[in-house]
Amino acid sequence: MKKQQKHQPKKEKQDEKLTLGDSLNQDILLKLKQAQQQLKQEEEQQKLQEEERKRKERRQKEKNKSFEELLNENPMDWKKFK
Repeated sequence: MKKQQKHQPKKEKQDEKLTLGDSLNQDILLKLKQAQQQLKQEEEQQKLQEEERKRKERRQKEKNKSFEELLNENPMDWKKFK
């Protein structure tokens, strides 16, 4: 039993050291997680901006199509109606 009593104070000291280290690491982890969230938000905003830019480009291309291009894209066979 004497051996068990001797080991307990050492574990408590080790636990105290770990908690100090863990608290420092938790601060660092918190900062890293915040930075990660910020990067994700920025990436999401960039994706949304890119999608919006592509939509605008498609609309602009659609506006600038010639009558011939529109006819060629149409699935109807216009020869049947001649």
